[in-house]
Amino acid sequence: MEIIAALEGNFIPFAAGLAGLGGAIGVGLAGAKGAEAVGRNPGAFGKIFTTTLIAMALAEGLAILGFFVLPGLLKGQM
Repeated sequence: MEIIAALEGNFIPFAAGLAGLGGAIGVGLAGAKGAEAVGRNPGAFGKIFTTTLIAMALAEGLAILGFFVLPGLLKGQM
């Protein structure tokens, strides 16, 4: 049990980093696919841009949620 207690403090920055990494990958993929779609069909820029922006906001929102809420949950403060 002492090992688990010792690792718990070190796990929080790692978990927050994974949340940020996941968000960065999600935003990058959404942006890349949005740019690819506009390249294929420039006439649909407005719809593609809106959908891409919403996807990026959702990915970043989940990353921010994980970055700020996860440490509180792991420390038992929430």
